[in-house]
Amino acid sequence: MIPQSFIHDLLNRVDIVDTIDHHVPLKKAGANFVACCPFHNEKTPSFTVSQTKQFYHCFGCGAHGNAISFLIEYSGLSFVEAVQSLAGYAGIEVPVQSGKISSESASSNDLSQNQEFNQGHGNDEVSSDELINAMQMATHYYREQLKHSGKAIAYLKTRGISGKTAARFAIGYAPAAWQNLEAVFPDYAAEKTKKILAQAGLIIINDDAKQYDRFRDRIMFPILNQKGRIVGFGGRVLAQEEPKYLNSPETVLFGKGRELYNFFSARRAIREANCVIVVEGYMDVIALSQHGIDNVVATLGTATTGIHIQKLLRQTDNIIFCFDGDRAGRKAAWRALENSLELLTDGKYLGFLFLPEGADPDSYVNQFGKESFEKQISQAVPLSEFFFKELCAGLKLQTSEGRAKLVKDAKPLLQRIVAPALSLILKRRLAELSELADKELETLLQIKRIPETKKIGGNERKQAVTLYRRLIRILLDDPSYVTKLDRGLLVKSDAKNEEIAALEALFEFFDAHPNLTENNSVFSIAGYFQNNPLKALLESIECETLEWNHSTAIESEFSDILKKLRLMQYKERITELQSKSLNMLSDEEKKELQQLVKQQ
Repeated sequence: MIPQSFIHDLLNRVDIVDTIDHHVPLKKAGANFVACCPFHNEKTPSFTVSQTKQFYHCFGCGAHGNAISFLIEYSGLSFVEAVQSLAGYAGIEVPVQSGKISSESASSNDLSQNQEFNQGHGNDEVSSDELINAMQMATHYYREQLKHSGKAIAYLKTRGISGKTAARFAIGYAPAAWQNLEAVFPDYAAEKTKKILAQAGLIIINDDAKQYDRFRDRIMFPILNQKGRIVGFGGRVLAQEEPKYLNSPETVLFGKGRELYNFFSARRAIREANCVIVVEGYMDVIALSQHGIDNVVATLGTATTGIHIQKLLRQTDNIIFCFDGDRAGRKAAWRALENSLELLTDGKYLGFLFLPEGADPDSYVNQFGKESFEKQISQAVPLSEFFFKELCAGLKLQTSEGRAKLVKDAKPLLQRIVAPALSLILKRRLAELSELADKELETLLQIKRIPETKKIGGNERKQAVTLYRRLIRILLDDPSYVTKLDRGLLVKSDAKNEEIAALEALFEFFDAHPNLTENNSVFSIAGYFQNNPLKALLESIECETLEWNHSTAIESEFSDILKKLRLMQYKERITELQSKSLNMLSDEEKKELQQLVKQQ
């Protein structure tokens, strides 16, 4: 592990502006620097870099991080490779606490798992690093086994997969025996190892406490997360058995609703093509890649989720869903459409391609080739067309009842669309199909417009900012204020739970690292919460400080927050005392009530 103290020192030594400007030309804009975002296509720069606080934030797609995370996201480096790159630029050597970190395991050391403040667990508890290491060892084993399995190699050849492609995707083979992993983990039966393997989803422990490998006699496809770490597997049977595909179970590392197969490897191709093709299977991705189509990802046996779509829209403006043309494929496409409505912005494009019956991307590209498949992609049906085609299916629009049913079915979907131009265009099309005037339709739909928001610092704000959010802003901007805060002033009753949770997480973090609250420390606090559920909230609040000019009297802001928090505490205590009958109050409580009223 790389010492956290070194990482913090490294981020203080390098300038994020110089780091990013080497890859993406930046322009000065007030106190910050801006550029068109490298993580999604845009014409007006919304990618902002703060030299003061050493973090970047895109107001368009939400990308956020420090110099290390930029290199990971932009260049596809592992965490250790990004640290080594920055250290080389700064002319300093990277120390390692416990032995060498191989390039194979380097990707497991991301910003959250390399933290000392992730206070280690007891000997019986399993850390993320241990799970990642187990997955890496299993992957190496499965790859070695593929080399010695004639039937597995023969199967891949029948599917048109070359040895070079199999190696590039780290494809392996799990033998048919029940306890193959015993050869990989010498202490296979030890309680700690059993716990690691079970939590990683590699073994199953039955009711009799006996263990056996989850994957047996299957072609193994490693699944990487967006940091390049192996977090799960997909296993395909060689014979006609069920289930045909078996994925890793939901674990601390892996969730089907979060991950996409090949996303890590395809990011650069997606950005270059400004398009991503979403397919249903591992073999579809591999076959297309072997034919030179690399901007492809696959869902993992589940519906396309909002998280999937959000990840993809951060990389590109164009998503093409390529599903089978049967009923199941159209149903999957409709689920993808439903889950995208709240995430779409004007300028984004979603298309839907249904291949001829009986064909899938794998079989189609092998039979007809790359050029023919790309022609099919160019003929994908846009979301707006697919939207009404599906809603109108089975309806008799020549009848009043059919048109009324169309309006009824479209209403809840249109209410979820936040992109103003797209919403207006779909409403006009609905008016045409339903033969209603625009005003009549508007009345029926009763769609409440979401007001446009201004960046913090403008004349308008999207909502009243709570005292807790204001306090989080200050702590993220200048951690030294945590030592000046009376935590007893925090009243939970009137706060959003998430904001209170964020404050408590910050307190815990600062308590564990008092050295980071020094005034000369310059770093992104949110960068330390990469795998924390509060990450998005902290990043959104941290980006608000980009609008501060730092000549602002932060001390005055802090004093005002403390004053109002104290007033909230007084009010709560007064309410508590006044809720009692006067004759039930003790003399001390009566005296306290009088003093509180005066102070208020």
